[in-house]
Amino acid sequence: MKRRRMLTRGLQAAALAAVAGRTPAATAGPAAAPAAAGAAPAADAHDWPPVTPGRALVFPRDFGAHPEWRTEWWYVTGWMRAGSRTLGVQVTFFRARTRHPDANPSRFAPRQLLFAHAAVADPADARLVHEQIALREGFGLADARTTDTDVRLPGWRMWRDADDTYRVRIDAARIALDLHLVPDGGPVLQGDRGFSRKGPKPLQASYYYSRPQLRAEGSVLARGERHDAARGTCWLDHEWSSEILDPPATGWDWVGLNLDDGSALMAFRIRTRDDGVLWSSARWVRTPGPRSPAAPDPAPDPAVRFEPLRTWRSPRSGARYPTAMRLHVGARILDLQPLFDDQELDARASTGTIYWEGAVRVFEHSRAIGMGYLELTGYAAPLNL
Repeated sequence: MKRRRMLTRGLQAAALAAVAGRTPAATAGPAAAPAAAGAAPAADAHDWPPVTPGRALVFPRDFGAHPEWRTEWWYVTGWMRAGSRTLGVQVTFFRARTRHPDANPSRFAPRQLLFAHAAVADPADARLVHEQIALREGFGLADARTTDTDVRLPGWRMWRDADDTYRVRIDAARIALDLHLVPDGGPVLQGDRGFSRKGPKPLQASYYYSRPQLRAEGSVLARGERHDAARGTCWLDHEWSSEILDPPATGWDWVGLNLDDGSALMAFRIRTRDDGVLWSSARWVRTPGPRSPAAPDPAPDPAVRFEPLRTWRSPRSGARYPTAMRLHVGARILDLQPLFDDQELDARASTGTIYWEGAVRVFEHSRAIGMGYLELTGYAAPLNL
């Protein structure tokens, strides 16, 4: 056991050392996906496969990892209730293919890096509890399987069972999670049948599907306090890509919202350095039928506009985040209010950035209609392109 812990620590240090010169992939969702930077010069970079329209997503295969592509993540956010307590939960597993040459026969060659982080938002403390981990793939310690969702690092795992139930188990120093997540329907393909544009150039895109309205139950432990029999509603995203964001981009704002009527909304905008909008997208999701892919909405995806209502200044990074946001989505106007303001994440030890990722309530005409998560990147510093 001692040797295993020493190997784990050594591989984690090596994984972090391998992540130099990060460039965020052309995805919008979990912040600062660890781009496949690497030990080898750019001239030795892999020819990562592009993301192109017309590639049909096939399940269960596309629930699994796609190690040929540059960057990938599985991302869960949600609200849990335990007795009178309301908690926000966020878990992300990342995979990054590096520039390290495949020809190197060493088992220590960092061809694939795996990262994960988790956060629990508890209004009783009004500040996040956060944990993170990073390792290179291999040695029976870190793995992302290709046949179905199953990503694991020491003490951390997310997987999908044959009955389409997702499981999340984390045993870290300050956070322990044991969650069951049950979808009401099949995967929702974002963009054009899973091809999701993220910029003005056609290759600036990701393959992207969501599992909104997940019925969640399990246990949550944070800061030594355990909450059993917790229940709630979660959202799962899975994206993979090879492209970086367009050079003028500085960051993005993203939301995944589960509404009380059973519908859901995904929306994002990619911001430029002069506070303009480089690209934006939104999709209403109707509740799909049991175990079948959601039918495409017959109406075009609505236009979306993000309007900051109020900002909060972090006492640690100095960043000002628009933690209260108004969304203009087609003819509808939704107001997002945070569970509390201080939901800033310092993930420099895993994904290399500081950003805001927070549980929010959703209001329409001053009436509460749902809940979800808002992500704000590029406010502490422009993402390193």
